[in-house]
Amino acid sequence: MTESKSIKVSKETYAELSEIAGELQLKLKRPVSIEEAIKQLTKRRKKGVKISDLAGSWKMTDREAEEIKASIDEAWKKWKIPE
Repeated sequence: MTESKSIKVSKETYAELSEIAGELQLKLKRPVSIEEAIKQLTKRRKKGVKISDLAGSWKMTDREAEEIKASIDEAWKKWKIPE
């Protein structure tokens, strides 16, 4: 049996860990403990973050999306293919 340790976390941190455990539970389709959620977080940190891990993390408005698209469209107009 592995030795266990107790830690104290704020209510906010516990709520975030519970949310992560819930998301993991939906993904794995089985019960997930807070400890398993913490293990997943530490494993991610060791591996580094993939760009796909960030999908959906930026909540942008329609206006922001339009501004970004307009900026990209403008940049493409300036792009010249070497002959």
